[in-house]
Amino acid sequence: MIYFDVIIIGGGAAGLMAAARSGSKGNSVLLIDHAEKIGEKIRISGGGRCNFTNLHTSPAHFISTNPHFCKSALSRYTPKDFLTLIEKHHIAYHDKGRGQLFCDDKATQIVDMLLNECKDSNVTFWTGTSVDGIDRTDDGHFQTNTKRGSVGCRSLVIATGGLSIPKIGATGFGYKIANQFGHQVVPTRPGLVPLTFTDETSKLCAELTGLSVDPAIVSTGKTKFEEALLFTHRGLSGPSILQISSYWRETESIAVNLVPDLTAFDWLKEKRKSDPKKMLRTVIEDVLPNRLANALATLSGHDGQMANLPDKKLAAVADLMNKWTLVPAGTEGYRTAEVTLGGVDTTQISSKTFESQLVSGLYFIGEVLDVTGHLGGFNFQWAWASGWCCGESLATQNKDQEPEKTIRDITG
Repeated sequence: MIYFDVIIIGGGAAGLMAAARSGSKGNSVLLIDHAEKIGEKIRISGGGRCNFTNLHTSPAHFISTNPHFCKSALSRYTPKDFLTLIEKHHIAYHDKGRGQLFCDDKATQIVDMLLNECKDSNVTFWTGTSVDGIDRTDDGHFQTNTKRGSVGCRSLVIATGGLSIPKIGATGFGYKIANQFGHQVVPTRPGLVPLTFTDETSKLCAELTGLSVDPAIVSTGKTKFEEALLFTHRGLSGPSILQISSYWRETESIAVNLVPDLTAFDWLKEKRKSDPKKMLRTVIEDVLPNRLANALATLSGHDGQMANLPDKKLAAVADLMNKWTLVPAGTEGYRTAEVTLGGVDTTQISSKTFESQLVSGLYFIGEVLDVTGHLGGFNFQWAWASGWCCGESLATQNKDQEPEKTIRDITG
């Protein structure tokens, strides 16, 4: 059987980073991915420009049942560290606001950068190669069975991501391996995903498709986000909605403040004095897009001249503007979700090395773990940090042990 020091399953952001770093430490590394074209999630991210990190990254930007787990990796490999790599490869970038860094050109630059780093570290790639199963051998190593044959390793890294965007190859393979070796998986659900409706709100959203409000404050419970909101033919989307979707649970409501810089009730009363003959919808058009103003006036049931609207009616309209309460029916699901919430339980994973505390030599990194970032480059920073820390920990192992075949046997 052919042996490597390290086998990494998954050619996404975390897997590529771990491969490059591990190889740079002198390990022989094989990266396996079932797709012919790796790094696809990087390529499509950020509208094709890749929001590759966020300058303001902190543990507060991550969701996990074990919130302390991410702290070590995020402190050891920071956005500045990734920027050093970006600048080494002369990739131009810009801050789009809120610390969100994007490529000036194409996201493929990030993929090419990582592939070049892997090449410099002598990483071997098996792409378009499905993994049929993994076994633990008597000597404590791992045997990975693929359509290209079986290959062994001393350290096995699972970097297979989550369930989001199945059309580009997302599967639950990593969770299956975790369960196989005794690890628990925190129940998964779509994150950073548009919300859908089945009531009258659905019709309203469809009528307003393409209209955006920026900024809007969207909240559920004590959690809130102030970013743009977008009406779609299925419901609501935009950054504020994607953010809140990671916290929203079925049957719960969300509150939407369409005019966060305005105390709508006081403003409407002033307008009643200054513009008593104006229609309500016309007044609302001063602060919201025309179509939305008309829709809110109609929805309130109080559209009429301002002079004829008592405080009680103005208060109802103000609630629609400052505290529009909606109950989503669900989300668009993994089909459009940017990330997967939940994943491999981190309580039995080392936060420093990402090695399993149950099975020596087994590692989990990136989105497959129960660590999910907010929108804005945080999930990529988690991939870089977890991949780098894992790769850093994989120092050359057992070099005095003679493998059954050398790397030359497969690379030619």
